[in-house]
Amino acid sequence: MESLSGRLMLMSGGGRCLVGFLAGLLAVLALPPVDLFLAPFVSFTLLVFLIDGASGDPDGGALRRLLPSLLLGWAFGFGYFLGGLWWLGNALLVEAEDFAWALPLAVLGLPALLALYFAFAVTLARLLWSDGAGRIAALAFSFGLFEWLRGILLTGFPWNAVGHLAMPGPLLMQSVGLVGSLAMNTLAVFVFAAPALLVGGRKSRSLLALAALLLVAHVGYGIYTLQSAAPAAADPAVTVRLVQPVIDQSKKLDDGERASVFEAHLSLSAAAPPEGQPKPSIIIWPETAIPFILTENPSGLQRIADVLDEGQILIAGAVRAEDAGAGQVPRYYNSIYVIDDQGQIIGAADKVHLVPFGEYLPLASWLKALGLDAVAMPGGFSPAATRTPLTLPGGRTLYPLICYEAIFPNEIGDDAATATALLNVTNDAWFGRTPGPYQHFQQARLLAVETGLPLLRAANSGISAVLGGRGEVVDGLALDVKGYVDVAIPGRQALHFSGVPRNRIALAIGVILLLVAIFSRIGFIYKEN
Repeated sequence: MESLSGRLMLMSGGGRCLVGFLAGLLAVLALPPVDLFLAPFVSFTLLVFLIDGASGDPDGGALRRLLPSLLLGWAFGFGYFLGGLWWLGNALLVEAEDFAWALPLAVLGLPALLALYFAFAVTLARLLWSDGAGRIAALAFSFGLFEWLRGILLTGFPWNAVGHLAMPGPLLMQSVGLVGSLAMNTLAVFVFAAPALLVGGRKSRSLLALAALLLVAHVGYGIYTLQSAAPAAADPAVTVRLVQPVIDQSKKLDDGERASVFEAHLSLSAAAPPEGQPKPSIIIWPETAIPFILTENPSGLQRIADVLDEGQILIAGAVRAEDAGAGQVPRYYNSIYVIDDQGQIIGAADKVHLVPFGEYLPLASWLKALGLDAVAMPGGFSPAATRTPLTLPGGRTLYPLICYEAIFPNEIGDDAATATALLNVTNDAWFGRTPGPYQHFQQARLLAVETGLPLLRAANSGISAVLGGRGEVVDGLALDVKGYVDVAIPGRQALHFSGVPRNRIALAIGVILLLVAIFSRIGFIYKEN
């Protein structure tokens, strides 16, 4: 490994960036559907060796000194986000005649923009860099900081956070319920980069041992949680039916297909349950399942009432219209309706966190002048001011998360703590048979583990599932499998140290690593000579 590290340190700028790009691309293999857990150990170890050689002109200005690390970090990030997000372009091909021109912006432009976070992370790490073990702490602190910023700036986009690389399945997901997703980002980079410490003096081995201990604890805690904590008991009185109609997105957008789309949902909802099982008390349709403005279509409400048996309720994704006043264009919301067996709307919740360019147009007054519009909704949706839990007959509550709202654990309010379950409705048919739906499903599982709450997930094309609070799939339907599943809602899962705010845990870990990096930089600790 010493020979490899030496070669990487001596690489020129172009070669260094190329290897950095490939290292970022390699890390993506740890994401669904591949889930190759070992890939980021190679990626981040290579990144450490590349940063070792990314020193700028000491006689130049600040930019010339920092430019090598900026370019390296950007190349690593571009590889990571290009490999992890290329499938977003599939959404633009649904209506190719209108949006195919923007394909390079989605496939190349967004990864190039997101790569700036990694560019700044590597640059900050380089400023804190040292010859010894402290450089691993510097890298972990910097990535943890900029992954936090990626989750909040410009409405946030924490998709495929680096911590997700360490959590490909339930066994390796349980730690997020202990320390939270922000801390997992930092700890994951620390562990992934630790093999670089195999090259170095004895004083480096203490942090290498700590990283190995963290890895063992990560696996061991998963084993302990899955084996010692019995699954939370389900409520036999509440059976949920998840409907997965697998309707092609182009058909959903065709006005002439609205009746058939609606009937496809109704048909699956009316199907008799498997022999010996009770009828579901709650039926859940995916995001925007109702293909018209329901409040303007009394016959649609009547059809729903005709299908529902006494006591059943339907929870369905729909577009909600709201009158904006005389002479004003109505406001539209991406919503969830609760409808009873009489065809009455007894509850509703609107989406709070909208997808930029997909559901609304940032800087709308400027960009609309250029002829641009939101992809999923002409004119765009309006955001709700607050998230409204859905109260069901019988007093149970569901905490609604529409589409990618499930990837923002920092936005889960305190009122989720009393919810019966999380509810996630989505339509991943925009992305076809690509890694996108698998990545989205993994992040929903992580949210269930982080909160300890069961999660009910209905997706148009999949993956639909009822998840327990440990991320286990109680039952579900795979991608592009048409049908339904009837499942009792699991109980909540107790979390260890649930009284400790997760942001404080992440802050404490970050401060410790920052201090280690600073003391190593000034030679107070981990000085090899």
